Amino acid sequence: MSAQAARAAAAESASEFSATADTPSPHPYPSEGKPMEIDLNLIPAKLDAVHVGLAAVVVVLLLVQIILLSVAVIALLRRRPEPAVTFQSSPAVSAAEPVKALEPVMKKETVVLKETTPDAALQLLALLQKEARFIDFVQENIAHYSDAEIGAAARVVHEGCRKVIGQVFDLAPVRSETEGSRLTLPKGFDAASVRLSGNIVGEPPFTGTLVHRGWRVENIRLPKVAEGHDVRILAQAEVEL
Repeated sequence: MSAQAARAAAAESASEFSATADTPSPHPYPSEGKPMEIDLNLIPAKLDAVHVGLAAVVVVLLLVQIILLSVAVIALLRRRPEPAVTFQSSPAVSAAEPVKALEPVMKKETVVLKETTPDAALQLLALLQKEARFIDFVQENIAHYSDAEIGAAARVVHEGCRKVIGQVFDLAPVRSETEGSRLTLPKGFDAASVRLSGNIVGEPPFTGTLVHRGWRVENIRLPKVAEGHDVRILAQAEVEL
């Protein structure tokens, strides 16, 4: 019984399987092989807030792109071309041309001039006029005087001038050698105290004859001036009553 029951069950299963295989199944994609159809009823008739926002964003992006392109074009137009740099070649120095040696530049020493007050000079002139009648003698026209008369007046002027010089100045000779003697000036001698004359050739040392010893002031003693005294009055005018 069991074997027959098993054979019957197997036959029943085979018949069910064949029936199932013969029955056509519905196609999973009913639209395959047919043209695509758009249903216009699915398009919204009214725009909602989302669609309006998307449209605004698209318009803004388009405007930004247009502005950026305009700025780039303007910048390219305004850019000026840089001038080309040209190098000028220096002329070649011919080997046959002699090269000139650079001459040494002599530096000029700047001489500073000091301003002196005229008070001391006016005091000295006043003393010479007082003691030696120096200004009277110099200002006098001596053309119509004889040599003897001029000599007598010169003696008075000489004595007065010598007295004033001795009172105001202490004098000493610049050179201690005797006039007429031979001497040698070494290199670097003081040109302010010794003046060269005659035939000057070459560089020191120089050997020559002492013609004049020169004079140097060792000390000055000018009288003091009272406040308010006019030093421009060298000699007062005299009125006899």
